[in-house]
Amino acid sequence: MADNSKDETKHSLIFTYGSLKRGFKNHFLMEDLITQNDAVLIGSFVTQDPYPLVIGPYTIGYLINLPGNGHRVKGELYSVSAPGLARLDELEATRLGHYERLPIEVVSYRTESDDKEQDNEDVVEAEAYYAHRSFGEALWNKKMIQCVSEYSERENSLFVKKKDRLNGGRNFLDELRDFISASSDTHETESEAKFGENPTPSSGSVGWNKIPDSWCEDPFRK
Repeated sequence: MADNSKDETKHSLIFTYGSLKRGFKNHFLMEDLITQNDAVLIGSFVTQDPYPLVIGPYTIGYLINLPGNGHRVKGELYSVSAPGLARLDELEATRLGHYERLPIEVVSYRTESDDKEQDNEDVVEAEAYYAHRSFGEALWNKKMIQCVSEYSERENSLFVKKKDRLNGGRNFLDELRDFISASSDTHETESEAKFGENPTPSSGSVGWNKIPDSWCEDPFRK
């Protein structure tokens, strides 16, 4: 009989950059994992290399596995148990081809007021949830998508939870592919019809969100 005790005690380092962060709408899962001793917050980290972080339908954040593009991305690093990792994989729908968990290098995040030793910071080998390779690059290439260095409170306020999405029972990946293939004008018109020029989420069910037309300055660009 196989001994699974080693797998149960193994912990993985997971870099979160979107709705799983503290104070954000999916952080309830991390809180539950921490309560169950299946996760520990290590701290604020930033990617060693630039990556595209783009905003998709329902204001979902996607890290694209194209290192060298975009910005260095800020997030949080957690140590997660094997059972906790299984729950994260389920949330991120890795088996359905929504996200895929792949290696990433991160370093501890330092602010301007901290000692400037960033160049000497140890690189940490972790994993992150990237947009699945079946659509990630196409999402990055779509002109209306913006590349940001941090999934912020602005995006969090517009994030639409799964239970609140008006999709008529459609598969989310089909919606995502439609979003990528449609022109920017099509989706802006659709969004304005649903929300007006500056949409904000309501307490009821909502559909697509329009992302404000602004570019996020990269705080890590030297």
